[in-house]
Amino acid sequence: MVVLDVGDPLAVAVTGAIRSGDVAALRELLDAHAGLAAAGVERHGEAAGTRSLLHLATDWPGHFPAGPETIAVLVAAGADPDARFVGAHRETPLHWAASNDDVAAVDALVAAGADIEADGAVIGGGTPLADARGFGQWRAARRLLELGARTTLQDAATLGLLDRVTSHVEAGPQNTDATIDNATATANHSAATAADITSAFWGACHGGHLATARYLAAQGADLDWIGYDDMTPLDIAVEAGADDVAEWLRAEGARHRRDV
Repeated sequence: MVVLDVGDPLAVAVTGAIRSGDVAALRELLDAHAGLAAAGVERHGEAAGTRSLLHLATDWPGHFPAGPETIAVLVAAGADPDARFVGAHRETPLHWAASNDDVAAVDALVAAGADIEADGAVIGGGTPLADARGFGQWRAARRLLELGARTTLQDAATLGLLDRVTSHVEAGPQNTDATIDNATATANHSAATAADITSAFWGACHGGHLATARYLAAQGADLDWIGYDDMTPLDIAVEAGADDVAEWLRAEGARHRRDV
């Protein structure tokens, strides 16, 4: 991979074309510079690392003009849809699209051959779906499911997929790293632990899924677990605007972080 410094004039030009959706200018640059589509752009200081051009097309905040066309042009010119970020993590462009709730980019990347089950997410080293549900990007998460993404117990609970949750917990017990599809558990003979169930319960409260939360509470979930971002299930339900879940949690005696 050719690596360009972020301040290199070519890096500045190609980044500008990608971010502005100027597909004509992007094509000209790709035609004029052999191998550019597979190049990386290195950034220093805060958020240091090397991004592929597809990472630039899916970087925060995402939803760039002509995003799907830009992705298609880059892949046609030789960009790897499964290129890895080089730095503090190993996320692919699909992880970034999922993290930004950029459904159009998700579709374009999958159509271009991106691995929907690629690991390396900043959320537990998981798949793009893990990033989507971890950051509450519900549209991207649902689209990944429609495209065939498999689910862990945490994924299924956060997205309110009660049939999959019960399959994980009851039909061939799993841990949170095991994945299933079509509500059928894979038999890895690894029982879901109390910690798995509690973490999944927190996720159900985050997603605002009362039936799933009630089911996991009945399986012994800790209603006052201090989870991600130092929030209890009640804290995250309130922040997510899941009023019915918050009301039920209060009735069950669940507490805010400040009261635990």
